[in-house]
Amino acid sequence: MSSPKEPLDPQQQDPSVDTSEQLEVNLDSGNPGEDALQDQAFPQEDLSSLLSEAQEQVARYHEDLLRAKAEVENIRRRAQEDVAKARKFGTESFAESLIPVKDSLEAALSLSDQTAQAWKEGVEATLRQLNTAFERNAMKEVAPGQGDRFDPHLHQAISSVPSELPEGTVVQLLQKGYTIADRVLRPALVMVSAGQA
Repeated sequence: MSSPKEPLDPQQQDPSVDTSEQLEVNLDSGNPGEDALQDQAFPQEDLSSLLSEAQEQVARYHEDLLRAKAEVENIRRRAQEDVAKARKFGTESFAESLIPVKDSLEAALSLSDQTAQAWKEGVEATLRQLNTAFERNAMKEVAPGQGDRFDPHLHQAISSVPSELPEGTVVQLLQKGYTIADRVLRPALVMVSAGQA
């Protein structure tokens, strides 16, 4: 049983007792070990050294970034120069191969009093030079024969005609085509079979 002098409810304590000093002491003290732990874990000298190390590392990263950016810019510029040179001099090899052909044609035209046989031999020699120039530069003829399968990647059909040949095959070559390094310069012009009528 409680004594008559003790209050039953803690909030009904005697108002004459002043607890404000006790509260201030408790608030000021807070957690006395926390400040000591902070001072021990991160002394001021360590924080400043960590900061200077981080700033040095950021400066190194920035310098590396600038170097990488400059290198990328140099690579881009060199690539542009290479493309420009390739465009400018890309036909140089082909042009060198055609010079002897031009020389032969000019020589044939400069000679007078030639026989038809001499003209023919000169033209054949010039054609061989031209074929050599084409081969040297990976240029090939596309000349499908009669009965060859029509290839829309290499051939261009001018017309479709009734024929005894199977449908979709070449009936007649009208004009040779040419490829250079597996790229079509000009498709072969052909007539294609529509099958028997």
